[in-house]
Amino acid sequence: MQGSANLNIMIKAARKAGRSLVKDFREVENLQVSMKGAGDFVSRADIASEKILKEELLGARPTYGWLAEEGGSQDGADPTRRWIVDPLDGTTNFLHGLPHWGVSIALEHKGQIVSAVVYDPAKDEMFYAEKGSGAWLNDSRRLRVSGRSRMIEAIFATGIPYAAKNTLPATLKDFAKLMPECAGVRRWGAASLDLAYVAAGRFDGYWERELKLWDIAAGYLIALEAGALVDGVREGQDPLESGSLLCANNSIYDSFAKIIREV
Repeated sequence: MQGSANLNIMIKAARKAGRSLVKDFREVENLQVSMKGAGDFVSRADIASEKILKEELLGARPTYGWLAEEGGSQDGADPTRRWIVDPLDGTTNFLHGLPHWGVSIALEHKGQIVSAVVYDPAKDEMFYAEKGSGAWLNDSRRLRVSGRSRMIEAIFATGIPYAAKNTLPATLKDFAKLMPECAGVRRWGAASLDLAYVAAGRFDGYWERELKLWDIAAGYLIALEAGALVDGVREGQDPLESGSLLCANNSIYDSFAKIIREV
């Protein structure tokens, strides 16, 4: 797909940050790591990635606003546009030497996500989308959600809350209801990649609660542009505002949503 100038800037920035992360990933045992909270870490690699992304994105578009996991938010001279960035989604995987983590970049315009990139440097997979132009993988593969229509053949992804967060009981109930009806559930620890995998047809659906905007903004658009149905875990919720998201292909969405939303 021939992307816009903004999308090309995002892809270039993601690749540059990815190169830095891969270098540190090879030396993961030597990383300087500090604790942010139970199961939630920040590393030198995470901070370095965000620095690269900020320099590249704001260097190219200095009037845009900024929201990122480590560096917080800042207003731009252009109040209608904002970069939303997770410089290392899947930090815990990264720090344990598990090659499943990514760089997530979204561009928001007037409250809508209009461009998105999720880059998996360990596998060199670049997922990207622009509103109204479809979703793509690397240079040429158009992404489409799976065509599976039977729940018993479907695989779903989710996140399990750590440190006894408020939604853990609800998630455990979800498992109890969903597992007998499907082919399996995966918990891979990177929300942006979970959504990208739904877009690619690798997962048939995904749900999670207590997410941050930077966790899902890019993956949300990529999934939508690949044909997924996306809503809040509670019907009618705005997933980007609530941090509560449920998505699946069109064929199984209703059955999946009914199970997760069942009281």
